[in-house]
Amino acid sequence: MTTRLTWPRIRTVLLDMDGTLLDLRFDNHFWRELVPMRYAERHGLSLAHARAEVTARTQRVEGTLAWYCLDYWARELALDIAALKREIAHLIAVHPHVVEFLEALRAAGKRVVLVTNAHPSSLAMKMEKTRLAGHFDVIVCAHDLGLVKEQPEFWPRLREREPFEPTATLLVDDNLAILRTARAQGIAYLVSVLRPDSADPPKPSGEFPAIHDFSELLPVGGQAGGEADAKIECDWFQ
Repeated sequence: MTTRLTWPRIRTVLLDMDGTLLDLRFDNHFWRELVPMRYAERHGLSLAHARAEVTARTQRVEGTLAWYCLDYWARELALDIAALKREIAHLIAVHPHVVEFLEALRAAGKRVVLVTNAHPSSLAMKMEKTRLAGHFDVIVCAHDLGLVKEQPEFWPRLREREPFEPTATLLVDDNLAILRTARAQGIAYLVSVLRPDSADPPKPSGEFPAIHDFSELLPVGGQAGGEADAKIECDWFQ
């Protein structure tokens, strides 16, 4: 099924960072491989035992501010999490056509807001590595608001910080729980990402319109401020 994203109706674009604009390969490698390996070394465990323990610990706090907090994990795992992230900074990468998309939004006069659950130190490292910061009108870090995007209370608090009209707003995020919460808060245009991690196969198309890459969100015929629409393959569109 093909649907259209009607750009003239959209004034604000909210964009997730990890898995949406940036390849989730960095984060998945960090948590699936590097952290278990260093945790095993630090605590004298087998890699299998360490991996199981790290997975169990992360699952217990998934969807909360602690899950995204590097300080929390440094205490919990007795590891220098920030230093470990810097070790594999070479894996930080921007998804295809992201810069082209951001430039089109800027040319069209859209309000472009990066809204991320990432810890401030991780956010700073990734912006330094990718040089994307200048493409946003504002960057909002969930840690500054004390809530994460999965929580319904996050969205009214975000609107206090960065006023936007939900019926004229697009959110692109790779996290279905976040998209569902945003939908319940009245955000009209919601798009998911089929391949957050370039090392993994695409995810099945679900309840939201989904893109393989950001070329699919570029309007047919050019600029995001024109009368053209973007075509998106999806199973459902709000």
